[in-house]
Amino acid sequence: MASLRFGIAAVLAAAATASCASVREDHGYVADQLSVDQPIQSGVDTKSTVLARMGSPSTRGAFDDQSWYYVSTSTKGYAFFKPAITRRDIVAVRFGADDVVAAVDTYGLERGRVIAYNGKETPTRGRELGFFEQLFGSIGNAPIALPNSEENVPGRRP
Repeated sequence: MASLRFGIAAVLAAAATASCASVREDHGYVADQLSVDQPIQSGVDTKSTVLARMGSPSTRGAFDDQSWYYVSTSTKGYAFFKPAITRRDIVAVRFGADDVVAAVDTYGLERGRVIAYNGKETPTRGRELGFFEQLFGSIGNAPIALPNSEENVPGRRP
């Protein structure tokens, strides 16, 4: 009986420690050995060579097609807690007018900025109606149809 209890305790301890193991995930562009060995060169590479070597970009410039961004993010989390970002790499490739690489910039997590979103609602013009105004506000505003009158009768044409 003691060995059964010891076995159950061992299984429960193993399950408890396994559930607390860290989970590491990579998202976005993951550089392969070819892109590390042969980096993109300004004035030499073109859009087609960058596309062949690095693949499709994670995103492109908002106002033109002359900036390509390759974004890679690594996170680490424990059990059900929110994962923390451990590494972020952004490779920005900018092209000139002739589709030749003009500049290649690399940004890391240290250059990132936290953007504080405003959780409030956007104010709108007009008056705000209360609960009872919304519920009873249309009473008395409907057109009145008089007897023997064909105006304001639904489905009738004047």
